[in-house]
Amino acid sequence: MTNPRYGEGDLGPGVDAPGPTSFPLTLPPEEVAVAAAEVFQDRLSLAGRYAELLGTEGVVRGLIGPRETPRLWERHLVNCGVMSQIIPFGASVVDVGSGAGLPGIVLAVARPDLAITLVEPLARRTAFLEEAVETLGLDGSVTVIRGRAEEVAGHLPGADIVTARAVAALDKLAGWCLPLARVGGRLLALKGASASEEIASHREAVAALGGGEPEVRLCGVGLIEPPATVVDVVKEREAVPGRGRGRGAAGSRGAVGGGRGSRGVGGAGGAGGRDAGGGRGSRGAGGVSGAGGRGAAGDAAAGGGRRGDGRGRSRRG
Repeated sequence: MTNPRYGEGDLGPGVDAPGPTSFPLTLPPEEVAVAAAEVFQDRLSLAGRYAELLGTEGVVRGLIGPRETPRLWERHLVNCGVMSQIIPFGASVVDVGSGAGLPGIVLAVARPDLAITLVEPLARRTAFLEEAVETLGLDGSVTVIRGRAEEVAGHLPGADIVTARAVAALDKLAGWCLPLARVGGRLLALKGASASEEIASHREAVAALGGGEPEVRLCGVGLIEPPATVVDVVKEREAVPGRGRGRGAAGSRGAVGGGRGSRGVGGAGGAGGRDAGGGRGSRGAGGVSGAGGRGAAGDAAAGGGRRGDGRGRSRRG
């Protein structure tokens, strides 16, 4: 492992902080041991391997603040894992802004029955996600896609569940996440103590986006204190195009290439969009970006890409 320069991570400050922790991360601390065992059951050791990845490579790459490592189990793994209590068996899940894999990889570890897609726009994060999925043996149930939620919408089947954590305010989350859900599917947004206030402020925007009345759900009651707060929104209908949405596809980047083992998804980049190259073993998922980018050595045709031969290329639309 190289000697990194530590900066601010996605989940906590890293300025002038030490590097990766030296204490063991593969076992949960005593105060959350019972909860962790309940959440992960016979896959507790697999959760420990993921915790170790977060506390080492996650810190090295600036995805986790070094000061977060002592509380990875309590604040991140268990807090995310208790969400699994309200996800139906065998559900398809899209995790938006997955970052270091929270909650997406945690859910994949706790619930091998779920089919999970991790959506993340930044290359350094998707690289970590792909490596974590491979290292943990989650290849059969987890797919990594490099792209923004608004670019991915329309190129994936509607999901049963769309998850997000610490990404944005509820109105923006609904604009990004509800288009990824099927009608009758749900947005599950991990929130803090201000969840009720957010609902009061943004319920009209959520309704305009096709969502029902947001509901606060408490997960892990009796296991963790405080319980995890989740805002649950059912997608009741498809939104009218152009209403209640965030930045439109015309202003977004075009097809964004996936890294190793991921898929590149074509966005509606228009003449101003740009295509980032797919990585090794990635697939082009087809889009309307300019003249049509190419995924990993496979044409991103309208119906979906095909498996690349090892080196991805793309062209500007």
